[in-house]
Parts: sequence; C-alpha cells; structure tokens
Amino acid sequence: MAWFKRKKDVTKGEKADKTVKIPEGLWLKCDSCKEIVYRKEIEKNLKVCPKCNYHFRISARERIQFIADEGSFVEFDGDLTSNDPLKFNDKVSFMDRLNDNRARTGLNEAIINGNATIKTRPVVLSIMDFSFWGGSMGSVVGEKFARAAEAAFDQRAPLVSVAASGGARMQEGMFSLMQMAKSSAAIARLKDTDILYISILADPTFGGVTASFAMLGDVIIAEPRALIGFAGPRVIEQTIKQQLPEDFQRAEFLLEHGMIDMVVERKDLKDTVYKIIEQFMPIQKEPAKA
Repeated sequence: MAWFKRKKDVTKGEKADKTVKIPEGLWLKCDSCKEIVYRKEIEKNLKVCPKCNYHFRISARERIQFIADEGSFVEFDGDLTSNDPLKFNDKVSFMDRLNDNRARTGLNEAIINGNATIKTRPVVLSIMDFSFWGGSMGSVVGEKFARAAEAAFDQRAPLVSVAASGGARMQEGMFSLMQMAKSSAAIARLKDTDILYISILADPTFGGVTASFAMLGDVIIAEPRALIGFAGPRVIEQTIKQQLPEDFQRAEFLLEHGMIDMVVERKDLKDTVYKIIEQFMPIQKEPAKA
C-alpha cells in the first residue's frame, strides 16, 4: 500500500518549492495589444506581433537582413565619428554619452551605409537605428547620408533609406541643423539625374529628419502605425489649444491626407521596393548586334 502514498519532502521545517521556473526572455509583452507573446514567434514573424500586427522597433542590422539579399550588404564609411564640435557638457559629457551609445549598440553612429542588392538589383542603403541616441541626426549622420546619395549618383543605382529618428542632435547645435540642408541638397542632385530615391519611414520619424531627407523621396513608404511628424502631438496640442484627431501622425493618417505614398507591412517591404525599382529604373537592355 506504500506505493499509493505520496512521499513528503524530507527537508525539515521547509515546504517543497512547487513553483515552475521559466527562463527569462522567453516571452515578450506587445507594446500595442499588451498580450504576452512567445519571443521566438515574434522573431520568426520579422519582429511583428502575430496577434495585433504591431511592428516592433528593430535595429539597423536587423532591417538590412530583412530588406537586402543575404550576404550582399557591404558597409562603407563605417568609421566616421563625431569629434564633439561644441565640447558640449550637461549631466554627462557629449563624448561619454557617445561612447555609451557605441558600447551599447555596437555602432559608431545612428546610421549605416552600404552597397547591397535587392533581388539581385544593386542599391545603396542608408539605414538609421533609433536605439543609437534616439536616432538623432548629428553632423556625422548628415554627412553619411550625403555620402550615400553621392554613391548612388556615382553608381547610377537607386538610393533606399530607412528613417527612424527623434530629430536633430541638439548637443551639436547649428552643426546638426545644417545637416538638413546638406542631405536635401544631396537628394536634389539625384533628382536632376533621374536616379530613384525611395524613403522608408519607421517608427518613430520626427524632427529634422522628417523636415529633410525622410519626406523627399520619389516614393515615400511607411510601416503600419509608424509615428511620423515634426513636433510631438502634446507640443502641437499645447500650441494650437485644440484636441488633435484620433491616430494623428500615424502612418495611416498621413496616407489618407496625401503625405506619403503607401503603407507597407514589413513582410512585403522587400518585394515592394524591388517592384518600385523595376518600374522606375528598369535595366536598359543593350540593342541586339546586327
């Protein structure tokens, strides 16, 4: 009969720990629907919530993997760094803050340039990373974007950028604001030579980036529910003393009001960019020899 009796823990004065221990990091709470989702399921779905289709913010490296052909990306100008032109110092010095972002993200700046192919079509990519200092546009970000535009001009290849930024890096003052003019002038040169520029807006895209190269694309694409604007909604409401419409500054709102050309889900982004390139910059076939 002893076989049918539950044995008690021998530990004297202590109750058995019946709590099931789950390893940390297996589950993730969606920022939109607040549901708990298996992390591997989200990663398999290109960092998109399978329950509500919320597009999580992703790094520049991850975005390159999603949009470029595997193994095709070759970075250039990766060693460019800021030299703190104003010797800025608040609670933390400019260089300490910069070095902290470098160590945390593994990047030198908030933007990555490189040559790649999208379904075998050569392109120049310029991808921002919001996790690096909020994707702020300092002198190096503006310079790197301008260099990406110059590379597209020299190679006669489409330029594809992804913006994810809180705006200008005010610790660099006027040096930061000048990048709006520099990047805009670089795009104007592409337009004069009929080189395609595709601008993709990720969540969030604000400030000086929105006011310059992000909204100057020949075709402007946004990810679903991405927040896009110049000033934040609270600042606007306090300024105009009126309540803003629902979903104001969301990608779908901007599409409805003609500010962008299309809203495309992450899983369809690569195919969409390729089709646009094929439509606007088809490969010129050489005439057959007689």
